[in-house]
Amino acid sequence: MLPLDTVGPGGQVSRARALAVSLMALRSAGVEGVMVDVWWGVVERDGPGRYDWEGYAELVRMVERAGLRLQMVMSFHQCGGNVGDSCNIPLPPWVLEEVNADTDIVYTDRSGRRNPEYISLGCDTLPVLKGRTPVQVYSDYMRSFRDRFSGYLGTVIAEAAGLSAFTYLRMNRNLFDGDNWRRFVAFVKTMADGGARTALPRCDTGHSDLYVGFVDAAKEQRAPESEAAAAL
Repeated sequence: MLPLDTVGPGGQVSRARALAVSLMALRSAGVEGVMVDVWWGVVERDGPGRYDWEGYAELVRMVERAGLRLQMVMSFHQCGGNVGDSCNIPLPPWVLEEVNADTDIVYTDRSGRRNPEYISLGCDTLPVLKGRTPVQVYSDYMRSFRDRFSGYLGTVIAEAAGLSAFTYLRMNRNLFDGDNWRRFVAFVKTMADGGARTALPRCDTGHSDLYVGFVDAAKEQRAPESEAAAAL
């Protein structure tokens, strides 16, 4: 995996000369390929539908010259503020404008704290991004990627992953450490944002116990700090 800021917030390859040397060294060591995050906040930073692929195009050419292959992962979440994040690349400014105008389109915890790292999955089919749904925005983005890099797909670009695993719920390698898993489950059970409450029952077409269990747990579970406050 290449550094998170291989293509920086301004759309240019970071430390290009050192990167070129490193790629050659990797090839000499027998490495076949590398992976890079393709940040939404970099590519579409200038406005809806205005895509700047030039930094990533330069990276593809560098990888080709080194005799390596490249896996490109579409990352629609913020980089920064989480475990392993070494740089800060927020969502595109025009998306953050929409978030500021309607904070319900991002994830929200039980205390009302908003998380601007990613657009809520509950909004996937709602036109909350300048008249487009998130799914439409992501689809347009990936079609633009396909058109820009069609000559490299299947050769230099060995794989273009549709969405980064980190994009969905910002999981990390510490998810199962200590108390993290219990806290994660509690978060899922008590989501209360961005259409999640209406989306869940629609998705549960089989009328299983899954949605009912989540709702019951959300009603019954109270945060320890809330219980302490109620006792005062």
